[in-house]
Amino acid sequence: MEFRILGPVEARRDDECVVLSGTKIKTVLAALLLARGRVVSDTRLSHLLWGWNPPATVSAQIYTYISRLRMQLGDGVQIVRQLPGYALEAGNARVDFLEFERLARLGAEAHEAGDLERADAHLRGALELWRGAALSNVTELLADAELPRLEEAWAAATELRIEVDLALGRHRQLVPELTPLVAEFPVRERMRAQLMKALYLCGRQADALTAYHEGRRVLAEELGVTPGAELAEVYQAVLAGEPVVESTVLPVTARVVTPAMLPPDIPDFTGREAEMAELRRLLPPSEERTWHARRFLLTGMPGSGKTALAVRAANECLEAFPDGQLYVNLRHLDGSPRTPRDVLVGLLRALGEPVGAAEPDLDELIRLYRTRTARRRLLLLLDNAVSELQLSGLLPGAPEPAVLITSQTALGPIGGLHTMVLPPLSTEESLRMLSAAVDPMRIEAEPEAAREIARHCAGLPLAVRIAATRLAGRPRSSLRRLADRLADPRSRLQELQVRGLSVPRSLEMSLRRLRHEDRELLLLLSGLEHEVFSARSAARSLGLAAAEMEEGLESLVDEGLLAFSDEPGESVYQLNNLLRLFAETGRPRQERAA
Repeated sequence: MEFRILGPVEARRDDECVVLSGTKIKTVLAALLLARGRVVSDTRLSHLLWGWNPPATVSAQIYTYISRLRMQLGDGVQIVRQLPGYALEAGNARVDFLEFERLARLGAEAHEAGDLERADAHLRGALELWRGAALSNVTELLADAELPRLEEAWAAATELRIEVDLALGRHRQLVPELTPLVAEFPVRERMRAQLMKALYLCGRQADALTAYHEGRRVLAEELGVTPGAELAEVYQAVLAGEPVVESTVLPVTARVVTPAMLPPDIPDFTGREAEMAELRRLLPPSEERTWHARRFLLTGMPGSGKTALAVRAANECLEAFPDGQLYVNLRHLDGSPRTPRDVLVGLLRALGEPVGAAEPDLDELIRLYRTRTARRRLLLLLDNAVSELQLSGLLPGAPEPAVLITSQTALGPIGGLHTMVLPPLSTEESLRMLSAAVDPMRIEAEPEAAREIARHCAGLPLAVRIAATRLAGRPRSSLRRLADRLADPRSRLQELQVRGLSVPRSLEMSLRRLRHEDRELLLLLSGLEHEVFSARSAARSLGLAAAEMEEGLESLVDEGLLAFSDEPGESVYQLNNLLRLFAETGRPRQERAA
């Protein structure tokens, strides 16, 4: 049996296509395959098939699709019911995207070892598995969740294969391949740098410089940034007539460099002065050796700017960490957690440890990692942590490295952890953030509209950043136009989306990870009359027991979806206005009408 998702989703037996009728049954199969043997919950399957509007017969329909798959795939593949969903056990079946990952990994290892011919063979074998656009016959919901990750893997493997070809002297064949690739992916700086190298090696220095200036223009217009280090270095080498490709690739152990993996900082970052001052004080190591670990957790609701604050704090403390900065996002693009093993392999390679195809077990990886980080002044930024269990093997054993963690959820016990909960921005702070990214003359011309825009962003830095991006992209539009559109609850969330940034998508991914009972409670809370409430008043309004209500509210606080404060005589909770509006759209229509 063979399964293919790198193109239209297919199942093949003895080189003959298995009949899979309809988009939804292919969506179920692809979701089970992409889970790699893990359980896919009924809730996730429902979302991938129907989004937020599943039919009343959702359970029966999912069961029907699973039954059809079992019948059509036969005994060679097992689809087992494991609450809260289903898992596919592929047995000896060949899965094209798993084979792609295996070959791409072998190619990367061969490249690091300096074996260019073997690297080229593995990488070409991996890329030949792609038969067109991946997941081309599934629902848009599944494609939106999974396709970016697959396409990024394809692009990374393609870039590495081109780098190998450049080192092997195949620059003349690369120019006609790279030209359309750069046109298709104009902001991928590595591809553009590779095109410049190929053109320069072909004696086309002027064309190489033209490619650079075109890339600089696109980056400025599309993203508002300047070319990164790799592109700038190739440009300087071309100008100076220096070599742009190393004649040999040395083993990774001979090329150890100080890791510098932090994401780009936001130039117009504003606000969070108290938290920034605290991190500047606590992050850098003291002059005297201490055995106290320095571990910091930034937590808050989705869109509260946890990552932006962590990156700014890390950049402001760079001099205190001369041995480098490590960064890793602990979630995949679809929000699912990355395994500690995969994370450790990436971190070890960044530290110069040649983790090879022998694939040591998790305990050995942890031992190697703690050895490589011992007595080194490193800053480790672990972004989007899922739980303390995911983090346990990723924390250095020595006190010298500082660890900065971001997580929406409250984490369990971690030794030496200092927690900062990021509250919503005030209207004044939101207005300052907006003013830092928009022409000040426009703000001065329409101060009341600017204040309304800031207020409608409900204290979420993500929302303010989106509003600022929309205004910057429409320099002749009035602020009043956006303020009026945000004032309408029916269009507010739709307006808070731009160029890959989306408040609704951020909130949706957070709600998708909730337990069923927490999600149901959040939907009920969105119908309360007041934004701030106590457990007692919420229980009375919703007809629930006070003790049960308080337990549910505390669970939502732990998930970063409710704010909490102690008032004289009684604790109160607050539901963010944008989250309330998003949850309101997810409540059953008849419940809203009531």
